[in-house]
Amino acid sequence: MSPAARPIDSAAPPRRTPGASSSRKVLQLLLAFSERRWECSVAELAGLIGTPVATTYRYVALLKELQLLEEGRAGRYHLTSQVMPLARAAQLANDLARLAKPAMEDAARELGETIMLFQQFGDVAVCADRVECDKAMRFTFQPGHSLPLGTGASGKMLLALLPEAERERRMPAIVQRRGAGVREELRRAMLNRYSTSHAEIDEGVWACSVPVHTAGSRPTVLSMAGPAARIADDQKRTSITALQAYANRIQKAVSSYSL
Repeated sequence: MSPAARPIDSAAPPRRTPGASSSRKVLQLLLAFSERRWECSVAELAGLIGTPVATTYRYVALLKELQLLEEGRAGRYHLTSQVMPLARAAQLANDLARLAKPAMEDAARELGETIMLFQQFGDVAVCADRVECDKAMRFTFQPGHSLPLGTGASGKMLLALLPEAERERRMPAIVQRRGAGVREELRRAMLNRYSTSHAEIDEGVWACSVPVHTAGSRPTVLSMAGPAARIADDQKRTSITALQAYANRIQKAVSSYSL
């Protein structure tokens, strides 16, 4: 079932480029698609970007002309393979992910679990990179996949890293989705500088997440995930400490690169 239609990023950013309203809506229409919403009708897209259906039809027609959208099942549209080079280009241009890779690989070997790097974009946490261990299991998240802020260890830690005013602006929608208990989870994440989750995203999976502080960069976290059945309580504590050390190593690599 498709998620309920709502305007995307309805809280306006502090500064908006003047004279770009139509361009903004076309780009919002493209960004409405994700792994959880891979096809949409025009009516659903209109609700998501907040435009009349007739206007949305024009935007869809333009994107079809550029071969970025195509019609699949009757009246439902999806992205084409034409967008895939964009994803690859974004991956190649991400210096942080490239600099973090050696530390992530070492962390996966030491901890024996999957290591992921997440960054905050608007209301979501996006997986920028992932390194498997030799005991890999099937997870939801691949590079490019996203989850809502406030959900899972990574989503909670990223939300906790936002400036207070920005975090509070997003909190009503997050509390409505996850319940009032998320505020206490965020308080602990800010105090302890780590966040954990158990079966919030994938059944039977335990995860932890720690901040990666890089000057001038968007909020970023380093996360570990694995089957809860094979991660004992003492190993959880050890994993968090080790992950924090690897996050510090990434911070130093980024700082040296920036000099």
